[in-house]
Amino acid sequence: MRITVVGGGYVGLTTGVCFAHLGNQVMVVEKIKEKVELLRAGRSPIYEPGLEELLQENIRQKRIIFTTNLREGIEFSEVIFICVGTPQRPDGSADLSQVEEVARETAKLMTSYKLLVEKSTVPINTHRLIKKTVQRYIRDPNITYDVASNPEFLREGSAIEDFLKPDRIVVGVESQRAKEIFEELYKDFDCPIIYTDPATAELIKHASNSFLAMKISFINMIADLCEKAGADVKLVADGMGYDKRIGRAFLNAGIGYGGSCFPKDVKAFIRIAQDYGLDFGLLREVEKINQERPIKFVEKIKGILWSLRDKKLAVWGLSFKPNTDDIREAPSIKIVDLLVREGAKLSLYDPKAVENFKVLFPEGKQVSYARDMYEALDGASALLILTEWDEFQRANLKRVKELMELPIIVDGRNIFETEHVKSLGFEYYPVGR
Repeated sequence: MRITVVGGGYVGLTTGVCFAHLGNQVMVVEKIKEKVELLRAGRSPIYEPGLEELLQENIRQKRIIFTTNLREGIEFSEVIFICVGTPQRPDGSADLSQVEEVARETAKLMTSYKLLVEKSTVPINTHRLIKKTVQRYIRDPNITYDVASNPEFLREGSAIEDFLKPDRIVVGVESQRAKEIFEELYKDFDCPIIYTDPATAELIKHASNSFLAMKISFINMIADLCEKAGADVKLVADGMGYDKRIGRAFLNAGIGYGGSCFPKDVKAFIRIAQDYGLDFGLLREVEKINQERPIKFVEKIKGILWSLRDKKLAVWGLSFKPNTDDIREAPSIKIVDLLVREGAKLSLYDPKAVENFKVLFPEGKQVSYARDMYEALDGASALLILTEWDEFQRANLKRVKELMELPIIVDGRNIFETEHVKSLGFEYYPVGR
């Protein structure tokens, strides 16, 4: 099939590259000229395992092309995926101006049937606003079109696998013609495909992310109780996870969730409920627990070291999760900020996110960046683990101890086994254990 993807960001690029990998002809429309030039050269502006290699392969196979010209994209295909940004406003609502712009300009340019597909995360009934916009700006009232919802469920760090081997595909459609297009598009996928109306599809996305965020905040609440009562939150999570109704996923205690989805989607869902006259107090508590995690972590560090002023602290991990360079809403941001305010001297290291982090925290008297995880440890009074990268779990702990001034590890992600680390002579402070 021929497919147009509007928006060359994280969702749009992954969607375009994966559809091309499946044998479709794809055109990605991106407004930023520099980004288009980068993509045409086979270079990804974001780090996602396997994405750049897949991009280069599909460019060689001539299955994907990039343009800044929306008219080209509209003429290229009858299927147009809207993958533009929906940033958060101060009140928690989503800024849909980019979605409106795509709908408006598409209406002006279309000369034949088009299927406009919401891929970006949007509030319930955004499809109605898209339809109204197209109706207002379309130049030939005889041209037919459909608006559908096909939300993405991509996890940063495993987005390629999530796209190609999804748990399920959700499609919200209002016509048989639109449904048949999706049936052709997804005919080779071996997973449940849920066909529903667009409003329900839009809601499934927010409900899914908010529920997963709730699981994380719940286990973090349990972790606090475990620390007070002398229990082990990992074993509690294991015991809960064997119940098929609960499951073990997203029950890992730590310093809280971050990224571009969970924080934004929880806030947006709370606001959506308010707009419909409902009070999602449960999600407000989920958000409150998550916002407190970095603060509690820094308080723990202060309790261990007493004064932080002029103490060197090594920090492993800056991205909000492993296998990505994304630091949006990362707990590390608040933790580093609080430690700097306490007068600590920080040596930071992350396999992929350093350059992004430098934008927020330039090198200076209190902040420096190490070339590798061991360099960060030289003379440190404590090691703080903020992201569970695999290379940290494989660290040579004997070497770690030799490099540090004090053998203290404060593990915000519970990547080590307590007894093993303590047997090597470390003071080890995990979360909830």
